[in-house]
Amino acid sequence: MNFNEAMDYIENTTKFGMNLGLQRINKLLEYMGNPEKELKCIHIAGTNGKGSITTMISDILAECGYRVGVYTSPYLQRFSERIRINEAEITNEDIARLTTEIAPIVDRIISEGLEHPTEFEIITAMMFKYFKEKNVDYAVLEVGLGGRLDSTNVINPVLAVITSIDFDHMSVLGNTLGEIAGEKAGIIKENGTVVIYPQQKEAHDVIKKTCIDKNARLIEVKEEGINLKSYSMDGQVFDTEFEDETLKDIHINLLGEYQLLNAKTAIASAKALQELGINISKECIYNGLRKSKWPGRLEVMKKSPIILLDGAHNLQGIKSLEKAVRKYFDYKRLIAVMGILSDKQVEDMCEVFMPLADVIVTVTPDSDRALPAEELSKIARKYCDTVITGESIEAAFKKVMAMAQPDDMVVFCGSLYMIGHVRTLVENFR
Repeated sequence: MNFNEAMDYIENTTKFGMNLGLQRINKLLEYMGNPEKELKCIHIAGTNGKGSITTMISDILAECGYRVGVYTSPYLQRFSERIRINEAEITNEDIARLTTEIAPIVDRIISEGLEHPTEFEIITAMMFKYFKEKNVDYAVLEVGLGGRLDSTNVINPVLAVITSIDFDHMSVLGNTLGEIAGEKAGIIKENGTVVIYPQQKEAHDVIKKTCIDKNARLIEVKEEGINLKSYSMDGQVFDTEFEDETLKDIHINLLGEYQLLNAKTAIASAKALQELGINISKECIYNGLRKSKWPGRLEVMKKSPIILLDGAHNLQGIKSLEKAVRKYFDYKRLIAVMGILSDKQVEDMCEVFMPLADVIVTVTPDSDRALPAEELSKIARKYCDTVITGESIEAAFKKVMAMAQPDDMVVFCGSLYMIGHVRTLVENFR
């Protein structure tokens, strides 16, 4: 297969949908020689903040000179973003070669009576093989969905990290925080070490019980002990306290109050890795955090007018976006371009963010689950006098760029499925 054929093959497996369970991925990996067993992994689950904490931990390790594999999803602009080593994305040639290798194994699994592996399972198998071939020192893996039955959960990680847990994917993971936390806590292994972001009580209790049952060491990040010293749309500087020390003047480029706690969680993870015998200096922690970027999350792409991209796609994410817009930015008018998936808490998300906007342009994200722009416009009219239904993401982009004055702010938000598309449009905008 060449690259285009490989991408067609992978994308064609989306028709098998989401089918949680470990039987197919375990069989795939077995026939590939179990590459995952030879990797030292850091495993990251949670509802919000997974991507940010994954990139912070991997940047800290890379700063120490380690060869670090990073696995994230979904991608924004290119498929290859999902599988990286020290910021270098997997090549198209490697994608084609590994897909060619995996395809007959998929056929073999089906001939043995198992269901067809899903798209995510095939990509996860590719990632494990690639990281083994490239001899990474550490692989930092972001869970795709949930944890317990996620395809990445075939490893015995050096460290597990659980980020902020909230309501999302409730039809799959459960309707209570406790049920959702139970799925995320599925990444905790016997005698493992687990770092957790400050959780709501119901989620915290479930994680704590899982750690007791599995005899795992639990390291809890405390919400208090963060002192924000300065901030602007270019980044934040803060001090943070741990039981044994206070780290002063930490610089991060990432915006949002929650990124301070994400950074503290990444530091706690680095300290846990130190205790497990991994050589990480304080200088690497500072430099790694300073370098961390996470595209499409409160990302300022232009300053006149301000263009902000945010993949906030659930209620907690939209609340954080609303807070950040108020805190970090000065502008004359706010023009919001929003597209939301229909399986989200749409009404609640709109109620939080739309009253900030002077103009709202609705779009239909690139997803089968997208809420049509016309439907979103009906909701938007409750909160804003000027509502425009965009014919397409590109048409909406052109419209708002023609409309925006230098002292305005344009925010694109509501779904990660549209942010990658918009990012490409902004990069090519003259």
